[in-house]
Amino acid sequence: MLNRVRSAVAHLVSSGGAPPPRPKSPDLPNSASAPPAAPPQAPRSPPARAGSGSAAPARTVEARASFCRPTFLQLSPGGLRRADDHAGRAVQSPPDTGRRLPWSTGYAEVINSGKSRHNEDQACCEVVYVEGRRSVSGVPREPSRGQGLCFYYWGLFDGHAGGRAAEMASRLLHRHIREQLKDLVEILQDPSPPPLCLPSTPGAPGSSDSSHLVGPQSCWSSQKEVTHESLVVGAIENAFQFMDEQMARERRGHQVEGGCCALVVVYLLGKVYVANAGDSRAIIVRNGEIIPMSREFTPETERQRLQMLGFLKPELLGGEFTHLEFPRRVQPKELGQRMLYRDQNMTGWAYKKIELEDLRFPLVCGEGKKARMMATIGVTRGLGDHNLRVCSSTLPIKPFLSSFPEVRVYDLTQYEHCPDDVLVLGTDGLWDVTSDCEVAATVDRVLSAYEPNDPSRYTALAQALVLGARGTPRDRGWRLPNNKLGSGDDISVFVIPLGGPGSYS
Repeated sequence: MLNRVRSAVAHLVSSGGAPPPRPKSPDLPNSASAPPAAPPQAPRSPPARAGSGSAAPARTVEARASFCRPTFLQLSPGGLRRADDHAGRAVQSPPDTGRRLPWSTGYAEVINSGKSRHNEDQACCEVVYVEGRRSVSGVPREPSRGQGLCFYYWGLFDGHAGGRAAEMASRLLHRHIREQLKDLVEILQDPSPPPLCLPSTPGAPGSSDSSHLVGPQSCWSSQKEVTHESLVVGAIENAFQFMDEQMARERRGHQVEGGCCALVVVYLLGKVYVANAGDSRAIIVRNGEIIPMSREFTPETERQRLQMLGFLKPELLGGEFTHLEFPRRVQPKELGQRMLYRDQNMTGWAYKKIELEDLRFPLVCGEGKKARMMATIGVTRGLGDHNLRVCSSTLPIKPFLSSFPEVRVYDLTQYEHCPDDVLVLGTDGLWDVTSDCEVAATVDRVLSAYEPNDPSRYTALAQALVLGARGTPRDRGWRLPNNKLGSGDDISVFVIPLGGPGSYS
């Protein structure tokens, strides 16, 4: 009898009940006010449903429901199923309608060949309005949309150990940037140098005269010069940090267990700011010339930073790792011998006598795509990863992972761009098998086949780049025309035109 009751309850739940919705991250202050210049957003693509008659367990349904793609793709449930198909690996792009992404931006993506259950990349493209929080005089200003600023925003987020961190960053990072810019609206519109301090509101703590605390004039130089450009860079850097902190606060309630690399572009007041934390890459192709706009952050490129941290705080190594690097793992039989090594201060190699602590696992090991930090992770900057531990250990890895991006600036007003000049953003799925020169060649080949004023040319270019990196299915996996392995990773690409009709509308 008891079994019958259980069966009846289970049938009732599976047929009529619905799983509770996954809690969403609370919005940042004033996030409900939509930017006036932003185009209306389509609802986020609905989660794909299991086919009728499926007897999949509840955890499979929940995992499937968590799969989502960028809003601007406007995928139907059937489109989501195709986007989640590892065998077909269909390329996804926004629909070819009159409603295009800002600047006629091109976008394309494809899922991995089985590396992870779902596509762990996410993307975001927004027009964001920033309303000033205060005036330079310290008196709160009356809300006026004419006094604000708009910035254009593109973001690629390459998730690992799950896609939740990438999805969260795609929804919220641009809002953190907006919050950081609120105090700068009037300052950025004023051609005079930025003030050293922002005055507090009259009557507020700290507004009293404190001139008696200032010492006599010293021999030190006068105030450092701070540019408007550096204020925007600082705002973006702080936004990354606050995004990472929010992930740390909410990682349990929202199951943000993994992490993500983040590559972000902000266009504001004539300048393009490219912020990168991870191993994604951005390049500008201008009149055939390649201009790097980012660099990858891996255990190899950041070896000295990681070693310095391990040297200064050996407790972070837990007695399991050594901050020194050797050409290979040291063997016990080599105790007392002299072996090549380098420490946190060295770019070259030298010999040292092998001691007992040198038998520990190196903090950085391997090379190329196989390089790992603490034998666990292949990137050293990004967002999230607050729960990440060394395999078979309780040793946390997060202290060595930085959330701060490197920000590079490109002044669009300094050059006269043609419609074939583009900024290409791609996750590492593109760059693992495609060089900068090959991307530039594809840019020339594809764009030359279209009229300069055809806005669909940039989507076609993004699709060509994704297809070129994915390859075609053959007996031994996905292959490139030269029969080398294509990318088995998730691939996401933005193509942003820097000149030509409609680029700045």
